[in-house]
Amino acid sequence: MMSDSSAAFKTQVLMTNDSGEAAERTATRGNDGGSMEISWGFDLDKGRRAAMEDAIAIAPHFLPPVGGWKDGGSSKEEDSPVHYFGLFDGHGGSQVSTYCSKKFHELLAEEWVRGGGSDNSQNGRWEKALTRSYERVDDAFKDKTLAPYSAGSTALIVLLSACQIIVANCGDSRALLCRGSKAIPLTADHKISRPDEYDRLVKGGARILFLGCPRVEGVLSMTRAIGDHYLKPWVISEPEVTFMSRTEEDECLILASDGVWDVLSNDDVMKMACSILRRKRRKLALGGIHNAICPAQYVANKIRKVASHLSGDNISVIVVDLKHQMKELQHKG
Repeated sequence: MMSDSSAAFKTQVLMTNDSGEAAERTATRGNDGGSMEISWGFDLDKGRRAAMEDAIAIAPHFLPPVGGWKDGGSSKEEDSPVHYFGLFDGHGGSQVSTYCSKKFHELLAEEWVRGGGSDNSQNGRWEKALTRSYERVDDAFKDKTLAPYSAGSTALIVLLSACQIIVANCGDSRALLCRGSKAIPLTADHKISRPDEYDRLVKGGARILFLGCPRVEGVLSMTRAIGDHYLKPWVISEPEVTFMSRTEEDECLILASDGVWDVLSNDDVMKMACSILRRKRRKLALGGIHNAICPAQYVANKIRKVASHLSGDNISVIVVDLKHQMKELQHKG
């Protein structure tokens, strides 16, 4: 069973560290467990940096329909395909972020099949699979032929089903849920300014030196990352995993590197995204245009453009239109 599904998702994975202006953004596939159309947009920009070190990976229908999803805490369970979005902001070179974009989803699929968890719940199984995947990816960089010990990357993973959003994060990339008029962060940046991260570092014997900003051993401003093996055991790869039930108020998901969040607030991004999405959706509904750029792509382009104007950093953005999917589910009901 898994060999068939593995072959399927491998052919669908989109991996890039280039601009997404010309790529296809919508995928639909029917299956015995139902279907969910998914629409997204992405954009990346090297900015004024010498090299592009960000990378993304998108795998719609990453796994075949998975049973046991519960809608909003109710007792009702349903089968749903699982969609994968990964964003990796590299530093010290692009080797780690590129490797993550190519391999992470494969390791996660393997760990999902392997099963396990602290309890018998679906969420427990996902948390275990994600945690083990981060550990395996990080362990790969003990091999110096893959990347120097000074190279590393954030790793932000979002898994989307018909009724739930699962987020795993390591580093300072961020996932934001736009729900109605609210901006709901689904991650907390792993920065030295976080009291719990600061305490962990100091108790572990790390030196916090100020070079432009607080840095671990005077080098890295984040406290968790894939790679960076010269900063072990202080900089860890353990992800924080969160679960969020979807609602009809959900507008979109936004994944972005710190090049965006360093210059734009959560509310700024939410207002920009929702305004564009609602306007473009209305135009599509009125015009009945079939080959138009999807609304989520307009949002990704706009966020990238505004952030690039304000920041010289690498910029990477993924936008997932959640209203698009909700309409499909409602039409089925």
